[in-house]
Amino acid sequence: MPNALFDGPVAFVDVETTGGHPAWHRVTDIAIVAMQAGEVEWEWHTLVNPGVPIPPSIQQLTGISNEMVAEAAPFAELAAEIAERLAGRRFVAHNARFDYGFVRAEMRRAGRQFSAPLACTVRLSRELYPEERRHNLDSIMARHDLECATRHRALPDAQVLAQFWQRLRAQWPLQRLDEALERIGQRPSLPAQLPADLLDDLPESAGVYRFHGEQDALLYVGKANNLRERVLSHFMSATRDAKSQRLCTQVRRIEWTETAGELGALLLESKLVRTRQPVYNRRLRGNAEVWSWQFADNLEPPRLQPLCGPLPSEGDFFGLYPTARQARTALTNLAREQRLCLRLLGLETGGGGSCFGYQLGRCTGACVGAEPPAKHALRAKLALAPLKLRAWPYAGAVAVEEQDALGVRHWHVIDGWQYLGTHVLEAGTDGAATLDTKREGFDADTYRILVRHLKPGARGVRPWPQAAAWSEP
Repeated sequence: MPNALFDGPVAFVDVETTGGHPAWHRVTDIAIVAMQAGEVEWEWHTLVNPGVPIPPSIQQLTGISNEMVAEAAPFAELAAEIAERLAGRRFVAHNARFDYGFVRAEMRRAGRQFSAPLACTVRLSRELYPEERRHNLDSIMARHDLECATRHRALPDAQVLAQFWQRLRAQWPLQRLDEALERIGQRPSLPAQLPADLLDDLPESAGVYRFHGEQDALLYVGKANNLRERVLSHFMSATRDAKSQRLCTQVRRIEWTETAGELGALLLESKLVRTRQPVYNRRLRGNAEVWSWQFADNLEPPRLQPLCGPLPSEGDFFGLYPTARQARTALTNLAREQRLCLRLLGLETGGGGSCFGYQLGRCTGACVGAEPPAKHALRAKLALAPLKLRAWPYAGAVAVEEQDALGVRHWHVIDGWQYLGTHVLEAGTDGAATLDTKREGFDADTYRILVRHLKPGARGVRPWPQAAAWSEP
């Protein structure tokens, strides 16, 4: 009797594509090798017309040119046959989420729903051979002496997976292989009101996710270096955390935006929380105003300034406060700790003579000439030094580049510590772009994010054109 799992009907699938993202790129080559009980039943493959040009770098990698697919059928015309060939079989691929994600995306474009039980040969190799460091297809081929006529073509790569399956069947007891398949196939549970295929769609890249509730109300915005792991962690912790419990019962829809890296995720998360005010977010909500103390080069009292645009390049600024009242309270408390004169700081009005603090022993006497004004100003700046804001180190706006694993570049446009937006460049493009300089107020959270990432000598920073139009991706 055929084994229930490992010896059951499987389909080894490989696709070649115009790029690495199922939402943006298309299939150019697909192959399916059917097997049951260790025996190959049939093989099938075809080129696919993607309907878009194949980038030169992809043509070089796969050997599939625009001319080769020009007369091929589009995926929509092949969808019915592909669905029939995959029906009732376990979908097996190397890095299965890639191939499975592309097949699902193409099926959706063709107006079809598709799902299948999955097995990833990367995870299977790691499960059975944990002592090995590498589990990419070339390493597996070398380790198990597998043959491949042409790498990075769909049929030869799918045939390698079939060979690997047969090698495992010969080397391991079927019970052990079944246990391995069960472990790598375990799927976390989702709230009942969410679609089950959400697990198949969540990417393992950096980005920002949004939880929506009834009437599409925005409940929560979060960022992640791995969207799939972070989103699922909310549901796995629901039994331990009251907030997660409430969120799980209220969420009705989840959407996400992938970014090239952590900086893009942080900036987008901060912007969405500030502008859309999700119910469950408390941090990063921002304020309509941000205030800071500015010291001029002379001995005049510091001026309390609202930061309405890019941080000015002249003068020293200290502290970020949500209200003018909080700024005055903070400086008053600091003055008392350091025995500074409230009158010289502009926090106390009065005529001649000493300030009130001097009479109480809280001032060293700068107001009556007992301390030189220059020394007093220096002490005030030293006391505020931990709160000093970094001056914007560039002549104008700059683009800070992040690049994802697929070669897609994201240019985050920054001016005076203000985040203006992100321009996305596909691999192979020259990056020519312009920017609509629509600006919001100075945001303290964005400033803190950028100061951590834009340290002196930071790489990937380039001047940005100052004008014209752009569109947010």
